[in-house]
Amino acid sequence: MNFYIQQNIQINFIKIGGITNSSVLQIGSAGIIKPVAYLSNTGGFTQPAPAAIKPGELAPELPSSQILAPAVPLQAPVQ
Repeated sequence: MNFYIQQNIQINFIKIGGITNSSVLQIGSAGIIKPVAYLSNTGGFTQPAPAAIKPGELAPELPSSQILAPAVPLQAPVQ
């Protein structure tokens, strides 16, 4: 059985806290929403990523003289 719905939606203000992968924002009616996630290896990587290091620690392959700091200066948080 098919339902045909005619809608008139007026949104004066909408605030969205955050949308992430696999999130659904629905305004109005929909029969079926099928979740889809496409994962692509666009970099052509063939091995797992190296293990993460904790902030302030030096990675084993880095020289000890290298400073671990952001490459771009970051702005202080604003309150």
